[in-house]
Amino acid sequence: MTQSTSETIWLTRDGYDKLVAELEELKGPRRAEIVERISAAREEGDLKENGGYHAAREEQGKLEGRILQLEDTLRRAQVGETPADDGVVEPGMKVTYRFVGDDEDETEEFLLASRELETGSGLTVYSPQSPLGSAITGARKGDTVSYLAPNGKTLEVEIVDAVPYTG
Repeated sequence: MTQSTSETIWLTRDGYDKLVAELEELKGPRRAEIVERISAAREEGDLKENGGYHAAREEQGKLEGRILQLEDTLRRAQVGETPADDGVVEPGMKVTYRFVGDDEDETEEFLLASRELETGSGLTVYSPQSPLGSAITGARKGDTVSYLAPNGKTLEVEIVDAVPYTG
């Protein structure tokens, strides 16, 4: 992860609560389950050829990595209230946009929030610090904004709608 450890992460109260619940689950029952599996595999003897032991250790490494990531995210989190339903793009909004020149029905949607926030709905999450996110923050429904895409091209998008994300 190349993200700066001092960068603030915007989360809704619901998103923050979900991450706290995940962290508690990982640090409690999930961690205990993996430790138990490692211990049981250790009792089987020769660890060099014990696939169950190595799989459990690998899973433990991934679990501990996710715990560190969640702790860092929660430490840097700025919990915001759900934004006003005023059509202004800001963190916490579900944004519908269209590339200028595309047909009216060719729109895309995303949630403007921290990339760490998993919506579980399949909705893409863009960071307010991303090229598109930073360009449209503060724009209103109906505005057209341009931004420099990572490929070096300047793209124009029209904000079709911006409503508070409700989950």
